[in-house]
Amino acid sequence: MKLKPNEKIDVKAILKDLEYYHPKRRGWVWREKKDIKIGDYSYKECSDSLKNYVALPAAARYFSNIDPQPNNIITTEIASGRFEDDIRRMRMAAWHGADHIMVIRTAGQSHFDGLIEGTPQGIGGVPITRKQVRAHRKACDLIEEEVGRPINYHSYISGVAGPEVAVMFAEEGVNGAHQDPQYNVLYRNVNMFRSFVDAGESKKLMAWADMAQIDGAHNANATAKDGWKVMPELMVQHALNAIFSYKAGLKKENICLSTVPPSASPTPCLKLDLPYAVALREFFDEYRMRAQMNTKYITSSSREATVTHVMNMLISRLTRADIQSTITPDEGRNVPWHMYNIEACDTAKQSLVGMDDLLSMVELKKDGYLREKARELKERAVLFMEEILEVGGYFEAVEKGFFVDSGYYPQRNGDGIGRKQDGGVGAGTVYKRDSDYMAPVIAHFGNNNIVQYGLKETDNPSILIDGCTLEKPEKIIFIDELDEEDNVNKRMEETDKYRNTNLVKPEVEWLADGIVQVEIFLPTDQRTAEFAALEFAKKMNLTDPEVIHSEQMHPSEGTRVQLKGRVDFAINTDELVIPQKPEVLSDDEIRKFVEEHPFKIVAATVGEDEHSVGLREVIDIKHGGIEKFGMEVEYLGTSVPCEKLVDAAIELNADVILASTIISHDDIHYKNMKKLHDLAVEKGIRDKVIICAGGTQVTPEIAREQGMDEGFGKYDRGINVATFFVKRKKEMLRI
Repeated sequence: MKLKPNEKIDVKAILKDLEYYHPKRRGWVWREKKDIKIGDYSYKECSDSLKNYVALPAAARYFSNIDPQPNNIITTEIASGRFEDDIRRMRMAAWHGADHIMVIRTAGQSHFDGLIEGTPQGIGGVPITRKQVRAHRKACDLIEEEVGRPINYHSYISGVAGPEVAVMFAEEGVNGAHQDPQYNVLYRNVNMFRSFVDAGESKKLMAWADMAQIDGAHNANATAKDGWKVMPELMVQHALNAIFSYKAGLKKENICLSTVPPSASPTPCLKLDLPYAVALREFFDEYRMRAQMNTKYITSSSREATVTHVMNMLISRLTRADIQSTITPDEGRNVPWHMYNIEACDTAKQSLVGMDDLLSMVELKKDGYLREKARELKERAVLFMEEILEVGGYFEAVEKGFFVDSGYYPQRNGDGIGRKQDGGVGAGTVYKRDSDYMAPVIAHFGNNNIVQYGLKETDNPSILIDGCTLEKPEKIIFIDELDEEDNVNKRMEETDKYRNTNLVKPEVEWLADGIVQVEIFLPTDQRTAEFAALEFAKKMNLTDPEVIHSEQMHPSEGTRVQLKGRVDFAINTDELVIPQKPEVLSDDEIRKFVEEHPFKIVAATVGEDEHSVGLREVIDIKHGGIEKFGMEVEYLGTSVPCEKLVDAAIELNADVILASTIISHDDIHYKNMKKLHDLAVEKGIRDKVIICAGGTQVTPEIAREQGMDEGFGKYDRGINVATFFVKRKKEMLRI
């Protein structure tokens, strides 16, 4: 099976014969930082370009479709609840530069005490099962061949089934995972002894599989009342998990600190977060850094989420981020929108490439506030760690409520998360191994008495069973769907008519879910606007309308409201009437015709419009405008009355009138075009002259409706305009 860029991914083909599929590779792959030249531009902090990609809009339009890739791994998070639909989003994200596909587990899975089988639909994530993981890894194998770059597939190893999940991940070629026993203890109330013993086994398996590990320290600032106050604690949590992971066998270059800044705007976030980032990099210089925005403060505003994202990436470029996470307003909307996932990948790509080689132009001060604050944070963290040792270690400190206290250490407010050593999920389930304990597997944490079977301590215990499932995947028992009603095949049956057919419906998270977004401005207060917007949605025949974002423009003058709702119909693309893409003549064809039939053109921006840049690009030879084909242009300037433009055409005996009309308030662009046509008719020249108009809100259809021969939009250039002039002149001359 091979993907073709001009064909949809066949999810059914991926699911077919899944029980026989095994991953093509294992292990995490980092991007290689390169000094590289792409097009006319040189980059210092980029990596290899993709084989297939979607470039940023400006690059596609103006910069020869180049698509420089930053040296940072780019993350996108998937959490729709239907793994079959996530596959399509993975492919889209990879084409936009993501190579860390992080699949969020369904809510509550941390409390399952074993692997779940089958693939029921998830809520707030995807149920992590062997079938789901294998299907995703198979899809990633295909996608990475298509884009020409390894795709790191990632999920979560936590909860009381952590070791079982780790085994399955190692078997199925998962490349990275969150693993942090402190997360279990503090946020899932898993018993501390159980959590750390399980973590040892999980980390050993991750080390064997060469997986990257991301810790969970950042969860502290998602729980504390004032997140920025937990910075010393975050450093302690990072330290505990990092050294445990290293001692369990993980390579330091695969141990990643989740360096979520504890603040966001409107706080002075750079002043709070940059010293913290500096302190982390100095303390943990041997480890990798995974930068992620703080989602505690994310609302449903896409603008706000984007600014938070970019501010975070500025810190990434000023310090170091081996993995750059992306953020969307989905946390506030609680709906995983395809388009915002992709937009966030583009935001990361554009920002990081835009700040390429930043530290060759600026440097972080060696003295003053930044260094003093970074040193203070490190001192507070060291004191915190010393106090943990004084009270008897981590478990005692947790029991005393040291962690996620809203005080700025050493201050304490007495509201930390406290856990009992003999309490929590899985309490009393850790047992001392017998002296002759032996497990015939290749990756195992703790003592493994294999000498009793005549093996050396350095031998691989799995040779006793001719290899374990990590080495021989054919030994894995694959369990397919167990639920007759809630399974992937049933779900795909419901949307079968939309898969690889010409029927299309809008979608947000699942294929053909019919969800659309509508944006409305209403001249009233926020609460009134929200309820009024819902009524507008109902009158637009949207079902299940819901306000997903509202933003006050003024307490009484107006509110911006974004809605979502469903449409219950589909469109058959075979029935669409799509005009042929306009043919563009070659430069030589245009020049040859102009030599034989010279053109004289009068051009201006009409009405009260002062914009001139677009028209100059269409005219000027230096921009590849119509002058380069030998056309003579008399440019009259901006804010030219329509009458003056028509009179000039008469005076100069012009072949063409070319008008630019950018401003569209009160439909003035419609009125200007119609006025030009009417004046030309009135003065008796309409059948002798070609009249065209262009502007950001002009389309060929709009222009022709107002009497123009043709209209040109914001993406048309000199070649498009010149081509039309030649073709229209041929019609007039009956050539």
